[in-house]
This record gives sequence, C-alpha cells and structure tokens, in this order.
Amino acid sequence: MQQLTGKVAIITGASSGIGYEAAKLFAREGASLVLVARRQAELEKQVAQIEAAGGRAVALAGDVRDDALAEAAVSLAETRYGGLDIAFNNAGMTGDAQPLHQVSPEAWRQILDTNLGSAFLGARHQIPALLRRGGGSLIFTATFVGHTAAFAGMGAYAASKAGLIGLTQAIASEYGAQGIRANALLPGGTDTPMGRASMPSPEARRYVENLHALKRLAAPQEIARSALYLASDASSFTTGTALLVDGGVSIHRG
Repeated sequence: MQQLTGKVAIITGASSGIGYEAAKLFAREGASLVLVARRQAELEKQVAQIEAAGGRAVALAGDVRDDALAEAAVSLAETRYGGLDIAFNNAGMTGDAQPLHQVSPEAWRQILDTNLGSAFLGARHQIPALLRRGGGSLIFTATFVGHTAAFAGMGAYAASKAGLIGLTQAIASEYGAQGIRANALLPGGTDTPMGRASMPSPEARRYVENLHALKRLAAPQEIARSALYLASDASSFTTGTALLVDGGVSIHRG
C-alpha cells in the first residue's frame, strides 16, 4: 500500500545520499516531488528516472542558503501539484574538521547557514503552505553529533545540527494545534558521498563503524525509510522528536 498517495513533498539535498534515496522511496510511495539541490544535471537525471518508473517529480536547482530558492520551491509545489504536505529539509554539509579556535568566521557562517539557516528559510515558506492544506509534516536532518556525542574538530557542525533540534521543537510546539508535525531525524554514520569524504582511509572507516553497536554504517536507504515514517500518517502522533536512527552509536561504549 502506498503511504504517500496524494501527498506533495519538497526534498532538499535530493541529488545524492539520503535525499536521493528518500526521493526514490517517496515517489514509489505515491508522493509528487519537488527536488532541490545545487546540481541541475543530477536533479534532471533523477527526475527522468522517477518519471520512467511512473512517479511525478520536478527539479529546482540552487543554493539552499537563498531565501528566494526556498520560496520558489514552495511556489512550484503549489502551482505544479496544488499544495504542500511534506517537507524534508535534508541539505547539509560537514565542513573541514578543525579545532574551534582555527575555524574562520566565514567557515562558521557557511556551515551554520547551510545546515541551520537553510532549514529556517525553508520552514518560513513551507509552514504557510502546510497551513493552507490543514497541516502536514516537516522533517529536518540533524545528527547524533552535538546531541548524544561530540567529536573534536566538529564544533560548527555540532552547533548547527543541535540548533536544528531546537528549531524542530519550537515548530512542533508553535504549530501543533494547527496540524503541523515537526521532527528531527538523527542518522548515525551513513555510507553517502559526504559520509565517505569524512572517512578518507579504510582505517578511518573501520573506526567509525566500530563506534556503532551494529558495527557498520547505515545504507542511505535505511535512513530514507525512517524519513518515510515521519512523512507518513504512520507517525501521526509523533511530533517534536529527535529520532535516533544511529545504529546504536549513542549508547555503545564497548
């Protein structure tokens, strides 16, 4: 049974990794999609694949730090598909691992603006559209880093992702009575291009895998399935949560 039949969703960071797999999954589950990322060619290829499989999707390329892009994504959802029911604000970056005193103000702003600022910009346009539909689901990709664990050299990343959890809770509290649910998805180590870039050697990968109770990284499809849960009516009484999908990295000490 398709869980998102008749629903319209925006997915940011949709050209690779978790966003790419979520787009394929949401389309198979019946959603009409607005896919947002920087790379136009990759988005258009993905749209063609979704349409070839019988799904509905449209691409919108741009920088998620741009308020006009956030507004355009919502406008496209409403004009092309008639409204907005789901927004998966997934785009993000890790930045270079550096001691905090060596992080430049420019690098700090880039990470905060990409991970947290873009979520705010998305939400400020998505929320009115969701209200016009009588409610819906907002999902933000955070992480266990800065929530249940800390790593040296990741101060800006941790701060930006922790901020997403606070933003999620504020939205859930402020708009719950109007039918909007907001939840943060907290993946563990995931085998994506961005994740692999932070593990440049087999030894580094094995170290990260061993941090998890399951002793492996997640496949991005696994994280996408948790995003589907938060997007669908299966989570109709779930809001304001920081949903750990982290392979036990938050509890593992052995």
